Amino acid sequence: MLKLKIPPPVYMLAFAGLMWLLNKHFPISHWIPAPWNKIGLLAIGSSFLLDLSSLLLFFSKKTTPNPITPKNTKNLVTTGMYRYSRNPMYVGLSFLLLGWAIYLGSITPFLLVPFYPWLITLQQIRPEEAILEQKFGQEYLDYKQKVRRWL
Repeated sequence: MLKLKIPPPVYMLAFAGLMWLLNKHFPISHWIPAPWNKIGLLAIGSSFLLDLSSLLLFFSKKTTPNPITPKNTKNLVTTGMYRYSRNPMYVGLSFLLLGWAIYLGSITPFLLVPFYPWLITLQQIRPEEAILEQKFGQEYLDYKQKVRRWL
């Protein structure tokens, strides 16, 4: 249906907006007060660094980072953070949402955080994996055996 149609950052922004709305209109126990909620900004900054370093690896391998067209991938990226996760950019976006939840401070935004990895796995990762298996065969299957999908 929507598989490989909506870029993962768009999903992340939609989740961030919903988290904000829940925090504003249905806050449950504002349990991370200022200034402690600023720790969330560190998580958000770290997620940007993780995503940027992962993105640069795609450019160094001269392959497309576009998640909508995994069939255009020319080379597998298996170095850097890709040694620990097959999807460090999606890990980074999930970590960004966790940082946002911390920054917002109430429990309600945290309720949405686990749904982002679930949705991205369904709509993005599994279809990507099928294409990469078809395109790279045993090389990708070996990589899948060595490196976990998330962490």
